[in-house]
Amino acid sequence: MGNRIYNILFHTHTVSGIVISVALYVIFFTGSFSFFRDEIANWQRGHHVSQEDAMPEGIDSHLNDLSLEYNLYGRDVELRHYYNERSITVNLGATKDTLASEEDKTPVFFYLDPEAKTKTESYADNYHLGEFLYRLHFLDQIPYPYGRTLAGIVAFFFLFAIITGILVHWNKIVSNFYTFRPWAKLKTMWTDAHTALGVIGFPFQFVYAVTGAFFLLKGILVLPMVMGLYDGDANKLYEDLEYNHPVYEFQNEKLDKTINLDQYVMEMQKEWGDFRVTETHIFNYGDQNMHAAISGYLGYDTKLNGLGYRIYKVADGSIAQEKVPIASTSYLDGVKNMMFRLHFGDYTGYGLRIISFILGLVSCFVILSGIMIWLVARDKKNIPEKRRKFNQQVANWYMAICLTLLPVTALEFIIVKFASTVNMGFLYKTYFLIWLVATVFFILKKNIAFTNKWTLISGGVLGLLVPIANGITTGNWMWVAYQNGYQHILLVDLLWLILGVVSLWIVFFKLGKKEIGKVASQKI
Repeated sequence: MGNRIYNILFHTHTVSGIVISVALYVIFFTGSFSFFRDEIANWQRGHHVSQEDAMPEGIDSHLNDLSLEYNLYGRDVELRHYYNERSITVNLGATKDTLASEEDKTPVFFYLDPEAKTKTESYADNYHLGEFLYRLHFLDQIPYPYGRTLAGIVAFFFLFAIITGILVHWNKIVSNFYTFRPWAKLKTMWTDAHTALGVIGFPFQFVYAVTGAFFLLKGILVLPMVMGLYDGDANKLYEDLEYNHPVYEFQNEKLDKTINLDQYVMEMQKEWGDFRVTETHIFNYGDQNMHAAISGYLGYDTKLNGLGYRIYKVADGSIAQEKVPIASTSYLDGVKNMMFRLHFGDYTGYGLRIISFILGLVSCFVILSGIMIWLVARDKKNIPEKRRKFNQQVANWYMAICLTLLPVTALEFIIVKFASTVNMGFLYKTYFLIWLVATVFFILKKNIAFTNKWTLISGGVLGLLVPIANGITTGNWMWVAYQNGYQHILLVDLLWLILGVVSLWIVFFKLGKKEIGKVASQKI
């Protein structure tokens, strides 16, 4: 590689990295916790999920409960279990019976907890900390579509940054990987850590850059397709992508048959083996032309891309349409499902998600080391004092915003356990306000070493208090959760226990043994 090309790639890597560093850190930090979105939700609510990755209990029992409160005749009824929470979403369409009451002609949506027999009528009221962190990892708190578009652009430039980074280090990628000189000068230490950990996390970061950009920028990619190939008809595109349900006419003739959908589920599981039902969409409930679409997938131990469904005509039990999951996977299903599976990392159980969580935090360190390399490289005597001060202020702001995420997130885990009501408004007000106050405090300190030390100490102490707060408020101490088989609750407590111990270990056994460095610790 010639010097000119090397310099172009090096400066492109530096500029693209420093511009997106703060947003990228937020995405990776909260994204790491998003691997355990469902576990955090169940931990917060003290729920135990007996059946994972599938609709809890039977379909008929849910319909019987709904029929006690609502007139289901003529409605399209959708029951969906998407996340590993105890609740399911219920969507009741307006009845097609013209003689029905005005109340029955009104669509209804709510979250149903089948075990507690309670419902939550809005998304905001059903909001929890796991959902908050999951949404924050693609900046969804910024009004749609600006937040998601910004996150997609960050993912795209991150892809650009990691490719240029690999190209810059290509000639010495093996030797640099084995080189780490913690006792050398500050820039050398940061560079060694940045290079070694960047190479370790490259496959992980590449996958998440590609899939993240795909999810968040697909609207921009789809628009030309809709306008060019489908003449502006988005519904036709969604039909080809198999997102839309078929349409069955309402005959206004009541079905003279007992509705038993559980028998269809048992029939499908008998034929398809490890088939897990995640969604049931019922067309024209109680009508002679009633159809039931039962959708799900094969367990990942059986088949990675085992999406399937079957639509029954309830009047005679015949199969109107189906996609057999044990058959060969279509190209469309392969692309759609693999993008999700690669991004969520949920196809091999807890093992892969824990590894992904660790690699996500490693990527956070790579981002921070990149900021420090950028700062140290520009703290030279030949650079005007005004520019040096500006660079130090930028790095100070960046580090304060990023490093405060650890203690703020730990504190929020404690707060939600003691709060009487937790919803979207509560989480927005507490989390962002605490983050703002903490960030301003460390910015005003104008000392990166101080910020680094005390965010680790406060994050470590608060992290250790998370399982204690859970035990005090719910009685689900770690040993109790272990004995009762509450895996979700135990996992979150262990996660914070380990994070707290590691944070304090870094402070007292690593940072305490040597100076952080003149540039990092000096007042700005």
